[in-house]
Amino acid sequence: MGRRARREGVETAEWLQMLRRMLRAAGRRVGDADEVELGMLLELRHDLDNAIAEAVRAQRDRGASWSFIASATGTSRQAAQQRWGEKVSA
Repeated sequence: MGRRARREGVETAEWLQMLRRMLRAAGRRVGDADEVELGMLLELRHDLDNAIAEAVRAQRDRGASWSFIASATGTSRQAAQQRWGEKVSA
């Protein structure tokens, strides 16, 4: 799947850049805080993992191939499918 058209009115790249700046600032702030805030910052990893999984599901729902997902995530197609694909019980 090649580059797809962006949804009108959505500035995702700029929004993600802002989020990155906020996370970096959070690290600096927590450096001056105590262990409670450090624990809260660590919990954000779980939230980020869930957000990525949700984004992959939405990309797949919109027709993105596993090869496209792999390219975007810097993994192989098989690794992307194993990590974010539907788990099938044997």
